[in-house]
Amino acid sequence: MDVVRPEFVPDPSLSTAEMETLQRDIARAAVFEDDHAVDPESVAIDGPVGQSTLGEAGDGSVDEPDTDRPLVAGVDQAFVGDRAVSAVVVLRGREVVERVYAVESTEIPYVPGLLSFREGGAILSAFAELDHEPDIVFVDGSGRIHYREAGLATHVGVTLDVPTVGVAKNLLCGTPRESLDRKLPEGARVPIDADDEVETAENGVCIGYAVQTRQYESETQYVNPLLVSPGHRVSAETAADLVLATAAGYKLPEPTRLADDYADEVKTDV
Repeated sequence: MDVVRPEFVPDPSLSTAEMETLQRDIARAAVFEDDHAVDPESVAIDGPVGQSTLGEAGDGSVDEPDTDRPLVAGVDQAFVGDRAVSAVVVLRGREVVERVYAVESTEIPYVPGLLSFREGGAILSAFAELDHEPDIVFVDGSGRIHYREAGLATHVGVTLDVPTVGVAKNLLCGTPRESLDRKLPEGARVPIDADDEVETAENGVCIGYAVQTRQYESETQYVNPLLVSPGHRVSAETAADLVLATAAGYKLPEPTRLADDYADEVKTDV
């Protein structure tokens, strides 16, 4: 995939103020409404995807791909010293059709709210290796749930102009409409509203959802929800629908779960 908006390519040499200004520009360019042809039901996965779905060549090809279903990509990172390993896994239903990765130096430390300037270069390099163009992309990181509505999923989505969904494990900012400090039933979703920490949105605007993809039956244990938000060309409601449709019995949706596994697999060789 090629970069569509080169002016938004993450530049870790920028000052903090310059990075934040760029994020405001990205948020203005982002589309937080549905602008894609992917029906969540068309990407639903009824069970975990295994390596057996790969073709015999082991190169990401499949024996009988279901060409009627959309291509869904998952992105995740692993780290080896000061290098980021970005892995992209592309699915069509339960079939893994392609896996690629790229390795880039992380030139700045982790700073809350500026993650895309640390990891975005590796992600774009990985996408440049793809032969397939996904219809929707799941990113391990925030989208609109961000201080300037421009988290990693939004930054990548706008730069590539591809529909993206942000899937985070922790709440960066915003206020849940209901307490998340309790056991939520599987399938539940709690709106996250913009608050004073979100400088680019009016208070009370829904910027994403806490989504409960999986839950224990035990009375003493519970699984925390994922924080799901639109990255680009996806609405908050559809982002939640897509994550629930692809959870397949795990906490993480299959696209990012498989990307996480692949990143861990390849980092031993870099």
